Amino acid sequence: MTMIEPSHPIAQLLADDKRYTLDAYIFVFEALNFAHNTLGMGGGGEAEKPPKRRKKSAKTATTEEVATPPTPEEERQRHLTGQQLCEAIRQYALEQFGLMAKCVFNSWGIHQTGDFGEIVFNLIKIEQMHKTKDDRREDFDDVFDFDRDLTRNYKITLTEAK
Repeated sequence: MTMIEPSHPIAQLLADDKRYTLDAYIFVFEALNFAHNTLGMGGGGEAEKPPKRRKKSAKTATTEEVATPPTPEEERQRHLTGQQLCEAIRQYALEQFGLMAKCVFNSWGIHQTGDFGEIVFNLIKIEQMHKTKDDRREDFDDVFDFDRDLTRNYKITLTEAK
């Protein structure tokens, strides 16, 4: 289980909203990183306000200091829409958990893509993420179907041993 310092903003969020686990929030940050660095996604509009300096990242809230936050221009260029983030979440979940992705999400309190919108907008509320003037919580609703897109259409690929 991942631990978080009591002074971190996410600690209070978890105390106030018990629907989702810390691992769910960490996974959203990891999927965002996956979208940028692996899938090359980004560039969806100008952030409403520049990012504030953060002392700790959610993923490593107990140990690592965060590097200098992105500039407003970098933030704008890396912005994802709700639909893009959901697609990155789907791909990253399949890569990380395979056929167990739906079960893992369910254990974290996530049962549909709209739950990712709740998580993201909770993070926006505590200034751990930012949004554009066009972003809405509803952008995350019904982006993909957990049964169809995480289980039924899952394909196992075999690779030859070297």
